[in-house]
Amino acid sequence: MVMASSTGIQGDDFRYLIVRPDKGGIWDVLKYSLRGDIECGSKFLESSDQGVVGGEAAEHRWIILVSIVARRIIHFLGKPMELTGYGVDFFLNLLSQNGSLFGLFYNLLRGDIVIPKRGTETFISTIGHLDERMDLYQAKNLVGDLHNSNPGEGIKNVELDDRATMDLCMMASKLAYENAEVVRNVVDHHWKMHFVDFYDCWDGPFLFNGALIPFVIGNHFIDYQKKKSTQVFLLCDKPKDATLILISFRGTEPFDADDWSTDFDYSWYEIPNLGKLHMGFLEALGVGNREDTASFHYHLQKRSTKHGYPEAAEVESSNEGPHSERSAGIDKKGIPPEMVEMSAYYMVREKLKTLFEEHKNAKYIVTGHSLGGALAILFPIVLVLHEETNLLQKLLGVYTFGQPRVGNKQLGRFMEAHLNHPVPKYFRVVYCNDLVPRLPYDDKTFLYKHFGVCLYYNSCYIEQKMDEEPNKNYFGITHMIPEHLIAIWELIRSLTMGYTHGPEYKEGWFCIFLRVLGLSMPGIAAHCSVNYVNSVRLGKSYVLPLRIFSCQ
Repeated sequence: MVMASSTGIQGDDFRYLIVRPDKGGIWDVLKYSLRGDIECGSKFLESSDQGVVGGEAAEHRWIILVSIVARRIIHFLGKPMELTGYGVDFFLNLLSQNGSLFGLFYNLLRGDIVIPKRGTETFISTIGHLDERMDLYQAKNLVGDLHNSNPGEGIKNVELDDRATMDLCMMASKLAYENAEVVRNVVDHHWKMHFVDFYDCWDGPFLFNGALIPFVIGNHFIDYQKKKSTQVFLLCDKPKDATLILISFRGTEPFDADDWSTDFDYSWYEIPNLGKLHMGFLEALGVGNREDTASFHYHLQKRSTKHGYPEAAEVESSNEGPHSERSAGIDKKGIPPEMVEMSAYYMVREKLKTLFEEHKNAKYIVTGHSLGGALAILFPIVLVLHEETNLLQKLLGVYTFGQPRVGNKQLGRFMEAHLNHPVPKYFRVVYCNDLVPRLPYDDKTFLYKHFGVCLYYNSCYIEQKMDEEPNKNYFGITHMIPEHLIAIWELIRSLTMGYTHGPEYKEGWFCIFLRVLGLSMPGIAAHCSVNYVNSVRLGKSYVLPLRIFSCQ
């Protein structure tokens, strides 16, 4: 297979490493952790190169162990988490739609209780209840600038570092956690913009003879059409002659075990001359599946047909590579059109092309919080691989909030030319001790590295531009005491925000309850979207303070 020369992606040497927490037993975990037994550790690893397994198991033992143990625990708690999520969602909506706990009892006595209905515009997610704000910061100024833009000139009044633009991105990232009806209502009626569509996509397609099918591996029946786990919505600033299109990916849902397991996954897929990418995030974007690693090889190459799929010659030549045995079943006519309706990447890309036919001078921003941030930055990375030059020229910027690491240092260097020149287009916002941006683990020799401009906000909402957030790995004895002291400060601050900054910053009982829980695990509470909304709206540029106490 020969990749696009302009991107410098050539060759057949696609490599991968998959961490499989279920392949070994408890004794294997103990021997690997206590005695450093490489043979036991290797049971949990699968690779394209057997030499990689032994080296990774030895060099990165503790990091792989964290991935194995964390994902086994998350898997064990998966069903209880799901049931708890359903219960919490229903209870919070039951309270809000009946006007509080007192209102619920009053309606119950009257026999007029309001029962929440999922999927309606009044059913709000757990994330939405943590921060009930829906309106944009300086909405009139932002919408006015966009609506008053000359259709023939495109965007002139919107700057990437503008606070109102950042707030639009963060609020859209938060809104992505809601159902389609809530999203439509907020975009059309609160923001006075134009809702385009909401997509619910499948995770990691499996290809066989050009079709998506269930299949059997050993004694396990695997059906990758059983769960839609990637959500994304699009909006325009106005229905006609739009100047701005925004794409927002949904992030890690608090009670979704699969999302948290993906964040703790260490598996990677390497593309020659590009670098290593997080395999779980590629699956969530819909461009491959670890049960058929040839699918990554197939999707991450230049497209040349009408629908953006490989021509027969490309597929045939790709089948001659190291994955030829597993790629042989792929139809030489390419992926069927149904794939576009199932893969987040293809669905968003094709919709973008349609929108640009209607809005000739529009540009677009991609955004997301948590896992959604990872998908937001992976989207232009795959566009570069596919040589989608027209779409890349229309890219105004990428804003991510609390985003985990998506690849290695080589990937960052490769993307610098596409996202940082002539001006920075990729901004990665991190709040204080948020755990998720510190995942997967990173050290001097480890592969996962951040890139792009980091906008770091401390617990006093002071903004600093840097290459990497402080305490880049979160876990560590030296940081444990400061993290818990800051969590106590954040709890105290939450009780006073309504008085010190105004009623819109007042935190409800549910958010305060989360901060109380966060005293034991500060990084989880810090990941909450309310911190990012406050940081964007209240953030101040860093200056050297002449004071005894300073925030961290």
